Amino acid sequence: MRKQLRKRAIAIAVAQLAMMSGAAWAQDTAAGSEAQAPAAAVVTVTGQRAALNSAQKIKQNSDEIVDSIVAEDIGKLPDKSVTEVLQRVVGVTIDRMLAKGDDEHFSVEGSGVSIRGLNYVRSELNGRDSFSANGGRALNFEDVPPELMAGVDVYKSPSAEQVEGAVGGLVNLRTAMPFDFKGFKFGASLDTTYSELRKDRDRPSGSVLVSSRWKTGLGEFGALIDVASSNSKVRTDGFQVDAYFPRDDVRPGGRVWVPKAAQWRTMTYDRERDGIYGALQWKLNNDLRSSLTYFKSKYKIHWDENAVFASAEPYRVTPSADTVYDANGVMLTGTLETPNSTGINFGNDTRSADRESSTTDLAWNVEWRPSPAWTLSADVQRIRARTEAFDSTIATGILVPKERLDLTGRVPHITFDDSDRAFLVNPNNYFWDFTMEHRDASVANETAWRTDAKYAFDHPVLRDVRFGIRLTDRDSLNTNSNPSYNWAAVSEPWMLGSQIGQLASLGDPRFAGGASVRTFPNYFNGDAPAPPPMLFPDVALTTGYPGSYAKLHSYHEVLCAEFGSTCEPWKPAAWGTDPAGVNRQNEKTKALYTQLRFGWDDLRYPVDGNIGIRYVRTNMTAAGYTAFTPPANLIPEGYAVIGPAVPRIPAYAEARDYDHSYGNVLPSLNLRMKVSDRLQLRLAFSKGISRPDFSQLQGYTSLSQSITAERDEATRQIIVSSNNLTGTASGNPYLKPVSSKQLDLTAEYYWSQVGSFTVALFNKDLKDIIIKQLNSFTVNDTSGRPQEFIVDSPVNGAKGHARGVEMAYQQYFDMLPGWLSGFGVQANFTFVDSKKELYNPVYQEYCSGGSTQSNLNMALNGCDTDGRTFGNLPLEGLSRRAANLAFMYDKGPWSARVAYAWRSKSLLTASGTRGGQALDTNPASPTFGQRNLNWSLPVWTDQYGQVDASLFYKINEHATFGLEGTNLTDAIFRQVMQQHIGMKGRAWFSSGPRYSAKLRINF
Repeated sequence: MRKQLRKRAIAIAVAQLAMMSGAAWAQDTAAGSEAQAPAAAVVTVTGQRAALNSAQKIKQNSDEIVDSIVAEDIGKLPDKSVTEVLQRVVGVTIDRMLAKGDDEHFSVEGSGVSIRGLNYVRSELNGRDSFSANGGRALNFEDVPPELMAGVDVYKSPSAEQVEGAVGGLVNLRTAMPFDFKGFKFGASLDTTYSELRKDRDRPSGSVLVSSRWKTGLGEFGALIDVASSNSKVRTDGFQVDAYFPRDDVRPGGRVWVPKAAQWRTMTYDRERDGIYGALQWKLNNDLRSSLTYFKSKYKIHWDENAVFASAEPYRVTPSADTVYDANGVMLTGTLETPNSTGINFGNDTRSADRESSTTDLAWNVEWRPSPAWTLSADVQRIRARTEAFDSTIATGILVPKERLDLTGRVPHITFDDSDRAFLVNPNNYFWDFTMEHRDASVANETAWRTDAKYAFDHPVLRDVRFGIRLTDRDSLNTNSNPSYNWAAVSEPWMLGSQIGQLASLGDPRFAGGASVRTFPNYFNGDAPAPPPMLFPDVALTTGYPGSYAKLHSYHEVLCAEFGSTCEPWKPAAWGTDPAGVNRQNEKTKALYTQLRFGWDDLRYPVDGNIGIRYVRTNMTAAGYTAFTPPANLIPEGYAVIGPAVPRIPAYAEARDYDHSYGNVLPSLNLRMKVSDRLQLRLAFSKGISRPDFSQLQGYTSLSQSITAERDEATRQIIVSSNNLTGTASGNPYLKPVSSKQLDLTAEYYWSQVGSFTVALFNKDLKDIIIKQLNSFTVNDTSGRPQEFIVDSPVNGAKGHARGVEMAYQQYFDMLPGWLSGFGVQANFTFVDSKKELYNPVYQEYCSGGSTQSNLNMALNGCDTDGRTFGNLPLEGLSRRAANLAFMYDKGPWSARVAYAWRSKSLLTASGTRGGQALDTNPASPTFGQRNLNWSLPVWTDQYGQVDASLFYKINEHATFGLEGTNLTDAIFRQVMQQHIGMKGRAWFSSGPRYSAKLRINF
C-alpha cells in the first residue's frame, strides 16, 4: 500500500487506495509504460527504464523498508520465473534444489527463497495470504506464472498493519487491476525455449491480458482477464562421490582417505505452468469502491531419471597401486577394486515422478469513506491449495569389478576399460533389484476476514491512525502412503542362502525383458566422459504401477519356491486407509493492531514514520500417530548371531491428538529523515514471528530397527556390532514460532529517475530456532523388556542472530553522448553473518562409541567417518555473501540486459549424506578402533554464479521481439561434504544453457 508522506497529499493517497490490505498498492506505477517522469527530467522514461523508475519510486516513498521489481510491460517480468526474479533483489537468495529436503535433484528455475540469509519468508498475493499445499506457509514461487505479475515487492521491515509471519521478510506478488489503465488494454506474448543440454525445444508458451473500464449511471466499472500458459523441457546431469573413509590398510606407513564409490545420474524434467487471473472493480465515486479478484495457478511436472547408486563396503574397496594422493592422503586418481568381494554393487535406478499442484484465491474488498477523515474497509478471502504426487523407482543390480576415478578436474571422470564396458552391457550380469513407490496428497484451505479503519488528522504532526482486526481459519490434510517410501527387494545378494538360491537374472528367460541398454549422449554438454552404456529398467515399468510391480515381485516368489523357503508376497503401500498415513491440522488466528502515522515537515530535516503494535493469538490442533513396523529378515534364516542379542519387537501403533495455543505481542517503529531532496535515512525496529511450517507441526513418528553387522558366509554367522533402534518424527505439534527482534538502519541517495545508491545495516536476534534433536521413545519387545528408540524430532532448541549489510546501486549514464547514453548498470551486494547457539549444547569432540542411540550430537553437528564431530555450523541455507551485477542498454527501439547472480557457499543440511561402519577413534571409548559408528556429513552448496541475458527490439508502437538466454556460461552447480580432511566434492549438476525467442503485442 503506497504511503504519501506529506500532509497535503493525504487526500490523494486515500483516493488511490483500492484496499487497506494493500491489494492495489502502488498501482499507479504497476504499468511501466505509463509511469510519469518528474517535470524537471529531460529523459523519456520507457520500457526497462520505466520499470526501474517505478521500482525506485516504490522504495523511496514507502513507509517501510522495501525493494521492488516492476514488470516492464504486460507479461514482462525480467526473468522466466518468479523465483529467478526474486534473486535480483538485494538481500534475496534462492535455493537450487528441486524441493525442500531433497539434496539430490537440481532445480533449473530455482526453488526456495531466503531473505537476508533466513528462509522464514512469508508470501502474499495483492496484500493477502497466499501459500502452496506443500506443508509450508509460503508459495512455491516457481509455481506462479510470472506472466500474470505486475510487480514483486520484498518488505524487510514490517509495520503493525502488515500480517505477521515474516522474520526473514515478506514477498508480495502484485497483479494488475482494471483501473490501472486509462481505458481498453490488450497485451499478449508468445515464446519458445530451446535446451542446449537436452537438445529439445518447448512447445510455445504464451499469455493474454484484456482489460477495460466503463462509466455508467451506477458508477464506473472495470474488468480484467489475464491467462498464461508455459512449459519447460530441461535436463540435468549429475555426478556424485560418496564419503571418504580413513584407511590404514592401503599404504604402508600412513593413513589415506578413499571414497567407497562414485556414480552418475541424469534427469529429464517437463513442467507445465498455467494461470488465470480475473478482476472486477467498481467505484460509485471517490468515497465508495469495491473489487473482486480471482486467481488460480496450476503446476504440473513429470520427470524421469536414470541414476546409478554405487554401494560397497568401504573397507572391502581397495585403491589400485597407481593411486595418487594429495598432501593430506586424500585420493585424487586411481581405480577402486574389490579383490576380496563380489564387486561394487551398481543399482541402476529408473525413477519416474509426477506432481500436480494448484492454488486458488478468491477475494472481495469494499472501501467506504463516510467522511473526509474516515476510511473503512472490509476484506474477505478464500484460498485453497492442493498437491498430489506419485513417485516410482525400479532398479536392476550388477556387481561391477572396478571403476576408475579422476577427481582432479572441474567434474569427476569415472571411466572403465574395454572388459568392464562389455561387462556392463551383458544382461547375464544383471538382476532385478528392488521397487519403491511413494504417494502423497495435501490440501489446505483458509478463510480470512479483516476489517480496517483509518482516521486522517487535520494536524501539523499527526497524519492518521489505523486500526483493524483479522481472523483466519486454516485447515490442512496431508496423506502419505504407508510406508511412505515402500522399498521392497526383488532379489538381493544378501538374500542368497536364506530366502533364495539365485538372483533374478535378466539373462534368465523367465526374468528377461523390461530393461534396455541406455546411452548418455551430450553428457555434461560434452565436458565430461559419459557413463558407459548400461541396462536400466524401462520407463514403462515405473509408470506401470501396480501391475509392473506385482510382476517383478512374482520373480521373488518363484525363487523362494525353488529354494524351498517361505516368502511373504509383495504388498503395495497402504493409501488412504491407514490412519498412520493421514495427518490433519487446524489453525485459527485472531489479530488486532493499531498504528499511528506522523511527520514533522517543518524541521530542518523533516522526519516522518509510523509506530504501532499488533497482537495475535494462535490456536492449533493436530491428529498424529506413532508407528513401528518390524523389518523383514533382519536376521536371515539359518544364521547364528554373534555379539549383542537382537531384540524382537512387535508391530506398534498409537494414535494421539494435540492442542497448542500461544499469543504474541509485536511492536514496530519505522522512521524516515529527509536530509535533502536526494538523501534520506531510515530507522526501523520491530519484533516479528514466523510460525512453524505445517510439515513441522505433524504429529506422526515412524520407528525403525536395523543392525550394524557383517555376514560370514562360511560359518553362516551374523556378527553384530550394534542394534540400531531409531525413529523420525515428521514434526512436533508443540513447536512455538521462531521470533526475532530486528533493527534496520538505511541510507538512500536518489539523484535521477533511475539513479540511486542505498546502504542498509540490519540485525536480527533470533529466538526459538527450530532444530533437530534426539529424544527417546520406549516400546516393549516380545519378552516384555523395554526397548528405547532414539527419535530425531524438531524442537525449539536454539537462539542466534543474522546481521549484515546490503548495498545497492543503479544508474543510466545519460551524460554520455549519443547512443552511449543508453547504457546503464545495476549492482548489489549482501553480507550476512550468522550464529546459532543451542539451548542445551551437545557438542563433543568424538562421536560416542557404539550405536546411534548414544551419538546424541550427530543430528546437529554431524559425524565424520573417523568418528569425530563438527562444530560451529551456521544457520542452514545462509550464504555469507551474495551479489548481482547487470549491464543494461535502453535507447531507441533497443533494450538489452546481461545479468550475473552469485552467492557464496551455504549449509544445505547439517546431517546430509550418511551411512555406517565409521571408525571409532575416541581413545576413551570402549569400542576404540572398531568400525561400528554411524556417520553423517554436513552438506554444503558451493558458491554458484549464473549469467543470463536478453535483447529486445521494438518493431513498432505495439510489437516487440526479443531473445533471452539463461545460464549462458554453462555453470556447474556443486555440493561439497564437510570432512576433517577438508571440503570434498559430493555432487556436481549441469543443466546447460537455454535460449528463448519471444514476441509481445500491446494495444
